[in-house]
Amino acid sequence: MGFVYLGVSRQAKKKTMDEHTIIIDGDNFSDLESFYDEIDGVLTKDLDWETGHNLDAFDDLLRGGFGVYEYAEPVKIIWTKFSESRKKLGNELIDTLLEIIAAHNHIEFETKD
Repeated sequence: MGFVYLGVSRQAKKKTMDEHTIIIDGDNFSDLESFYDEIDGVLTKDLDWETGHNLDAFDDLLRGGFGVYEYAEPVKIIWTKFSESRKKLGNELIDTLLEIIAAHNHIEFETKD
């Protein structure tokens, strides 16, 4: 079950974020299909079914509740090798992925090269 931070200190919120830091490693994919494989690996755990490999499924996985963090639980996602990922996947697709991530208020997101 998800929860909302109301009147919670920054320190408490930061502590929760630190407990759930997820790394999307740009070295682990070279195209959209292998990006979805990377996402499955970092956003799901112990599923007895396969996730879809499409933008809607990516959006669903970001919501949580798939074994890594609870639905809408605050989480930090760091995308490493981001510039290389942009070259591999293209500007349009990367911009779409970033829009999907930004729509999730429970996600703190950053990129690293």
